[in-house]
Amino acid sequence: MRRIPGWPRRVGRRGPRTRKEGALVRLEIHQIKLPLRRVFAISRSSITEQESVIVELHDQGKIGLGEAAKSSYYGQDAESIAGALERIKPELAKHDFTTPEALWDFAAPLLEDNYFALSALDQAAHDLYGKLNSTSVYQRNGLSWRNVPQSSVTISIGPLEEVLSEVESYADWPILKVKLGTPNDLEIVTALRQNTDAILRVDANCAWTVEETIRNSHALAELGVEFIEQPLPYDAPERSKRTVFEESALPIIADESCQREHHVRECDGLFHGINIKLCKCGGLTPAYRMLREASMRGLKTMVGCMIESDVAISAAAQLVPLLDFADLDGAFLLASQPADGVKLERGTFSRPEGYGCGVTWDASLV
Repeated sequence: MRRIPGWPRRVGRRGPRTRKEGALVRLEIHQIKLPLRRVFAISRSSITEQESVIVELHDQGKIGLGEAAKSSYYGQDAESIAGALERIKPELAKHDFTTPEALWDFAAPLLEDNYFALSALDQAAHDLYGKLNSTSVYQRNGLSWRNVPQSSVTISIGPLEEVLSEVESYADWPILKVKLGTPNDLEIVTALRQNTDAILRVDANCAWTVEETIRNSHALAELGVEFIEQPLPYDAPERSKRTVFEESALPIIADESCQREHHVRECDGLFHGINIKLCKCGGLTPAYRMLREASMRGLKTMVGCMIESDVAISAAAQLVPLLDFADLDGAFLLASQPADGVKLERGTFSRPEGYGCGVTWDASLV
């Protein structure tokens, strides 16, 4: 497991840029719809397009970008995310931007009811700081782009013939994450294993019982599956999670059970690893802290995503050098998008280019 370098974080070689007297940040909010390549289905829902909010944080002629996408499970859509950000505009206009961490501390109490909005703002703050100080986010945090893990691509729920067709289209990808939570989960994975040599990971999206998880884990281990993500509901009793943790034949990774910073501590002893998503925890600022604590506790680390554009994916990619596993295929699942940033090609990330999160976008395309 990769260790997080020393704290506090480093900045670019030229150091923090000197601010102009009275210069304040300005926030612009854009609601967009992102079309998908194909229907995307999990155990709870299916979609053909994704609602998302892209924010621009302006300061000293530079623009930082951030994003948060709709999630029915977490009760957030574009309207609620944009509305929360609109509500804090007057307060934000009084804030003198210095660092992303200072802005997060300022904004978190104002957005404590909407961490998706907080995440978009925090991503934009990190991107902006990097552009103001001529450094990338990952380099500012003392990281190098070496030996980064590859990402999985997601196979959604559907009839077996459709699932196999989707797998065939990803023949060059080394890692497949399979969405489960159907009456024939083992049949699906068995058929996949007969048709691919790729690493397989499964995500049950809270759909299994304790007994199903333990039973399925042994069968899935025989099929060469690497781990199981969130088999039980997030609010399952602690004793149920501990039973699965102790008796599963495969590692168990927390997703819905690991949303905020304090959940890292609560997952210790109940899960073998955690999946951090920026929208769940409130952005890059808390994500770095969560990764540090997870590393200290010996938990495996993973960063995932919603279906998002290159804006959010490029922000999350700044964490990749710290991870054991990555699941950042959200932008790859889109038919088109207005942004350009870190790319994922057959599971391999491109190195971030430019400053900040290495992302740009064209608002005229939405």
